[in-house]
Amino acid sequence: MAASPGPAGVGGAGTFHGSSPSGFAFDSGLEIKTRSVEQTLLPLVSQITTLINHKDNTKKSDKTLQAIQRVGQAVNLAVGRFVKVGEAIANENWDLKEEINIACIEAKQAGETIAALTDITNLNHPDSDGQITIFTDKTGVIKAARLLLSSVTKVLLLADRVVIKQIITSRNKVLTTMERLEKVNSFQEFVQIFSQFGNEMVEFAHLTGDRQNDLKDEKKKAKMAAARAVLEKCTMMLLTASKTCLRHPNCESAHKNKEGVFNRMKVALDKVIEIVTDCKPNGETDVSSISIFTGIKEFKMNVEALREDLYFQSKENLSAALEVTLEHTEDFTDSAYTSHKHRERILELSTQARMELQQLISVWIQAQSKKTKSIVEELELSILKITHNLDELKKELHRTATQLAADLLKRHADHVVLKALKLTGVEGNLEALAEYASKLSEQKEQLIETCRLLRHVSGTEPLEITCIHAEETFQVTGQQIISAAETLTLHPSSKIAKENLDVFCEAWESQISDMSTLLREINDVFEGRRGEKYGYLSLPKPMKNNANLKSLKPDKPDSERRGATENFPGFNSSTRGFCHRGLKACFKCSSFVKTAER
Repeated sequence: MAASPGPAGVGGAGTFHGSSPSGFAFDSGLEIKTRSVEQTLLPLVSQITTLINHKDNTKKSDKTLQAIQRVGQAVNLAVGRFVKVGEAIANENWDLKEEINIACIEAKQAGETIAALTDITNLNHPDSDGQITIFTDKTGVIKAARLLLSSVTKVLLLADRVVIKQIITSRNKVLTTMERLEKVNSFQEFVQIFSQFGNEMVEFAHLTGDRQNDLKDEKKKAKMAAARAVLEKCTMMLLTASKTCLRHPNCESAHKNKEGVFNRMKVALDKVIEIVTDCKPNGETDVSSISIFTGIKEFKMNVEALREDLYFQSKENLSAALEVTLEHTEDFTDSAYTSHKHRERILELSTQARMELQQLISVWIQAQSKKTKSIVEELELSILKITHNLDELKKELHRTATQLAADLLKRHADHVVLKALKLTGVEGNLEALAEYASKLSEQKEQLIETCRLLRHVSGTEPLEITCIHAEETFQVTGQQIISAAETLTLHPSSKIAKENLDVFCEAWESQISDMSTLLREINDVFEGRRGEKYGYLSLPKPMKNNANLKSLKPDKPDSERRGATENFPGFNSSTRGFCHRGLKACFKCSSFVKTAER
């Protein structure tokens, strides 16, 4: 008896759905946001579907009866193991204990019901008359199956709340230790607290890395990657910026540099909690504007829907949607870095799009009153014209943004300004510092504007988020490089001030490198060489220079000095598995899975 694919699908909102020819359908009404929960349910759903989809009118041979009974027993045994693990989790989490235990009781009862209804090996014997089985009570089996899947899903989602609670607790520990680090006044105290901070950051990195890998939503995944990248890179900056402040306690630029690092890390910690809890502080909403490519995609879908339904939407809504999208093209036409040729072409295509829409609306109104063959053909032609126009606009915007990005990256590939700032610092030349700080600020503004334009043409939500992350990184890091350079210029013989500037410059160079990868991936998406869920190399990744953590050198014995650095080996993104993986194992054991194959 083969397992039917049956209810193994997942709905758009993340709700688990299932259906079968026999009338079985499962919708828990609970949103499943992680792959681990989804994958845990799949083997169980497969087995239950095998039971539900058996054919009532087939000959009930002993072999068939034995196969059905094996599946029923396997389900019940797996549920029994699942319930034991669930109860153990409940005992360790008193705030969720009652809810988990209720769901476990429901799952156990449903499993036992399924086992009883599939206990049919003696069905062909004369003394089996009157026995209630899967053949005589199909409704009872379906009801038990729904209860089982619903209760198992509840337990899994409650266990997932334990994972979220662990991340929140870990973040709170990191934040508390960070606040102590901000107030430290001596190297000895800094060493002790930073050692604790390092251990807590490693734990936080493991938990959030596991969560990032487990998330189903690609947009949330990208946001988590960006937040974790900020924390990783800023940890190195926090180390050198704090050391510089301790070495030069009266230096205003050193304190400004340090405050910038701490503030950015706090924002990143808050962002992680927003992602895992799915809620923003004070009920805020995501105010990021829609990209041009997304606006064009949605507009084209609405226009093409007119082929099927002339009353699908109002003319006013369609006109407003196009205007909002075309307004965003002003980011290109108003940019000082857009060439005259590109600007004129974008304006021309935008004007043409408005004209094509007016023509479409005119034909649309006629088609609503009289649907003749000629009107239908004219409507189709109008739809094709405006969609073609918007495709041309997309191409022009893509060319503009990617050409600008490629030229900018090529121009700054050798990092001349960063090298000049380092040299200016060790020479103590304040006049030259002002000159090169101005040049870096100009370069920063160019990069920020280019990131904004790239976001409009990125083509996927993960790449949009990566563009936003790059923009924010250039904005913040540019200012921090200038303050670090100022500190070195005021203290040109300071090794720690020089090291601090090197760290910030390295972060800038790393982001430039990531932007090159981002540009390649945007081109790949545009050319159709990369799908929505393809792994993006441009998504933030670990820095290479964790060895710099060993640069902490207060006046301490070697053994204590090692404690402050070796306890923090850097971020590790390897997945250690679902924290409640014991639940998942219950439905993945070979004896459970193979019964459907027999």
